Amino acid sequence: MKILLLNQCFYPDVVATAQYTSDLASMLTGRGHEVTVIASNRGYDDPTNRFPGKECWNGVRIVRVPCLATGKGKRWKRALNIASFFLTCCSRLLLMRRFDVVIALTSPPLISALAAMFIRIRGGRFIFWIMDLNPDEAIAAGWLQAGSRTARLLESVLRFSANTADRVVVLDRFMSDRMVAKGLPIRKISILPPWSHDREVAYDEEGRALFRAEHGLTEKYVVMYSGNHSPCHPLQTVLEAALALADEPDIAFCFVGGGSEYAKVHAFAKRHHLRNIVLLRYQKLTDLSASLSSADLHVVVMGQGLVGLVHPSKIYNVLAIGVPMLYVGPAASHLGDIADANPDLPITRVEHGDVTGVVARVRLGASGMVPNERMREVARNFSANRILSFHADILASLEQAPDPGIRLPVKHGQPAVSRLPTEDL
Repeated sequence: MKILLLNQCFYPDVVATAQYTSDLASMLTGRGHEVTVIASNRGYDDPTNRFPGKECWNGVRIVRVPCLATGKGKRWKRALNIASFFLTCCSRLLLMRRFDVVIALTSPPLISALAAMFIRIRGGRFIFWIMDLNPDEAIAAGWLQAGSRTARLLESVLRFSANTADRVVVLDRFMSDRMVAKGLPIRKISILPPWSHDREVAYDEEGRALFRAEHGLTEKYVVMYSGNHSPCHPLQTVLEAALALADEPDIAFCFVGGGSEYAKVHAFAKRHHLRNIVLLRYQKLTDLSASLSSADLHVVVMGQGLVGLVHPSKIYNVLAIGVPMLYVGPAASHLGDIADANPDLPITRVEHGDVTGVVARVRLGASGMVPNERMREVARNFSANRILSFHADILASLEQAPDPGIRLPVKHGQPAVSRLPTEDL
């Protein structure tokens, strides 16, 4: 099959959606499919980082289109960056012929609309892979006013994408419930969480020691937040705990990654003269085992009201590493489901604002052996090989179904292909 993938970030970028899209593309070429990717020629978190316009990687044809290097520090800059990629991606699609399947993610938000329009014009199948649910996420995060003209327009675009798609892939049952509430038939939905990068990421004792030595963390109890620093994952409770523990030199808080809120962590540490906070940028996938293994306690954060809109993918690599977790967020979430189903896992949950609870968990220190073998056992349910095989099954189901050819307008709630049996995930 000829397959087109649309996402703003792809290999060699290091943000999560780049890694997941790259994994999927590699799996597809390994199974004999012809894969083309349209992505940005600039780094997602660091737009000064530029990539070649065209490249062949692992058998994948990569077409990178230009976009403005405005960064993500302010909303208008982020909007300008998104708009520029949207327009150049649209221009590139106009030059392309039909693909058997188009897979669109949600980076930038609603890029799926281009995929939907493309298959309407050229024909083929469309898989809408929702990593973040917008405009709902933007409204919940306070970036967009509910009921505004922009919100209504973006909601219409989301529904157009979902109704046009042959299959909508969501990351958890909460996201599925939100799409069903919008009127999408449940038969059209597949629940497939992200996966651990278990072929590249594993507990690394030697790497742990080297990483800790390099960054002044030797002999310290390391609390780590690794990943996207976003308003959807508010870190204020963790930062207040770091402030409360500022006089305990054997404890360090390490923030690794990037995103719009990364600078705020730096500003908080500077304002309070905190020497127990270490800030590091995103790590390469080849260095991820060492950085994740260096922690004694990993922090996962889910914003209140964001369940079903975003899905912290870091939990799967942390499970694979086997380091205890501190979860700051609502109990009803996908991580809450994992913890409830596996009460023996070293996962502690606190509510936002419970600084005392975070401090108490940090002072408790190590809880059991690291790596925790029970965590690594649970991580096998979310291994790359297992989850990617379900993605392959979706493609196979579309390949076997009759080709619809050029699309006519989609009526709301039309029948769709059956759902894959992935509820056990």
